[in-house]
Amino acid sequence: MHHLDAHNARAWTRRELLGTGLIMASAAMTMPAFLQRSALALPSPAGGSLPGVPEDRILVVIQLGGGNDGLNTVAPIGHDEYHRLRPGIRITPQQAIGLDRRHADIGLHPALTGLKDLYDNGLLALVQGVGYPNPNRSHFKSMDIWQTADTSGTGDGWLGRYYDAECCGYGSGESGTPPAQGGAKPAKTTYPPISIGAEAPLALQGRATKPVAFETPDLFRWTGAEIHPSLEKPYEQLVRREPDPNANLSPNEAFLMRTALDAQVSSDQIRRAVEARSLVDYPNGSLAQQLGMIAKMIRAGLKTRVYYATLGSFDTHAGQGGANGRHANLLRQFGDAVRAFYTDLEKQGNAGRVLTMSFSEFGRRVAQNASNGTDHGTAAPMFLFGPMVHAGVRNAHPSLSNLDGGDLKYTVDFRTVYAAVLENWMKADSAAILERRYKPAPVIRDA
Repeated sequence: MHHLDAHNARAWTRRELLGTGLIMASAAMTMPAFLQRSALALPSPAGGSLPGVPEDRILVVIQLGGGNDGLNTVAPIGHDEYHRLRPGIRITPQQAIGLDRRHADIGLHPALTGLKDLYDNGLLALVQGVGYPNPNRSHFKSMDIWQTADTSGTGDGWLGRYYDAECCGYGSGESGTPPAQGGAKPAKTTYPPISIGAEAPLALQGRATKPVAFETPDLFRWTGAEIHPSLEKPYEQLVRREPDPNANLSPNEAFLMRTALDAQVSSDQIRRAVEARSLVDYPNGSLAQQLGMIAKMIRAGLKTRVYYATLGSFDTHAGQGGANGRHANLLRQFGDAVRAFYTDLEKQGNAGRVLTMSFSEFGRRVAQNASNGTDHGTAAPMFLFGPMVHAGVRNAHPSLSNLDGGDLKYTVDFRTVYAAVLENWMKADSAAILERRYKPAPVIRDA
C-alpha cells in the first residue's frame, strides 16, 4: 500500500483508475494522521497479489435480521417435543418439504421450494444448531457478536479484518499499523466490500478498509450540483482532467485528488453495471432486488470480493404462522431470491466463483408463546450455497429434550463456519483474522 506522505505523493489519473477496476475512497475526510497511516486502504496500480490468494473468488453474505425461527425453517418433524411445544405454529410432516431418506426427521418449511431446488442440485449445505457460548438474546448485542466474531461484541468486523490482513498487509501490527519490518506482506490490490443498504454493517468495517454502501445506484453518485449549480463546474474540472502523474502534490492535495477520482470512477462503474438487464427474471422482494444488483456487478467484472445483503423483519413475536403467515412470506422471499441468484450466476458462467452464506443473530425459543409467535432464543441453522460447498445436511439436529432453560443448546460454533469460509474458500489465515484458531467446519470442498 502506498502512504500519502510528502515523498511519494502523486496525482492519480482517471486512466490509471479505470485500468484497475472498482476503486473507492468510501470514507469522508477525517484526521490527516489516520489518512497517512491507512491511505483509506485504497489500491495502487502497482499493487500486486499475495501468492496463493485467489482474487477471483467472491463471498456473498445474506443477513436474516431479527432472529429467524430456525425450528420452523428446518422443522424437526420427526421429534415429538417439537409438535407438543408448538401446537399452533408447527410444520406438520405432510406440509414439510422432505430432503432425503437419511434425514427423514427434518424437513424444510413449505415456502422454501427455492432452497429445495438448490439442495437437489447439490448447491446447498445445511449446518444445524449454530450458535456460541453464553448466548445473548439482545438483537443488537448478538448481531455485534456475529459481526465481530467475538463474544464480547466489540472490535472490528470479521470481514473488515480479512480485508485488512489479506488486502492491505495489515493484521499483525498494533492499532491498525502495518507489521514491523521483516513481517510485512507485499502490497496487494484492494477492492472494498460492497453492502446493499443505507449503512454498511459492522462485519465489513476494518481498521484500514472502509466498505461501500448504497441502497440504489441512483443514490451512489455525486450530488453537489443539486445543492448549488455553481459546484458542478469545479467538480467536473477536478475529476475529468488528466493531471501530470509526476506532479509534486502535498499529501492533502494528493488525497483529495485521489478521493474525487475514485468516487467518480466507482460511481460510474457501479451504475453502469446495475443499469444492465438481468439474465433472469427475479421475484419480487427486497432481497431479490439486492441479489439481482450483486449479480449484475459480478457479471460486469467488478473486482469486489465480498458483497453483503440483508432481509429483515424476522422478529416474529406474534402471528408467526405455521405453513402460512408472516414467517412463510419471509422464507419464500429468501429461498426464491437465492434460487434466482444462482440461476443468474449459472447463465453468466460465474456460479463457481461465488459462495453465499446466510445467518441470523439468533434463533427462537422452542415453545411457542401465547401470541402464536416465538420469543428470542439461541441456536439456529446456517445455509451455504454454491458448487464449492459440501452439499447436504452436515450434522444432526440439536436435542429438543436436553434444553438450556427452554432454548436449544448450540452444537456448532459459528466461528468454525467462518473459519471454513476463510481457510477453504478465501484461502486466508483464519486464526489471524478470527484472533483464535477454530477447526473449520466441513462445509466447503478443498479447491
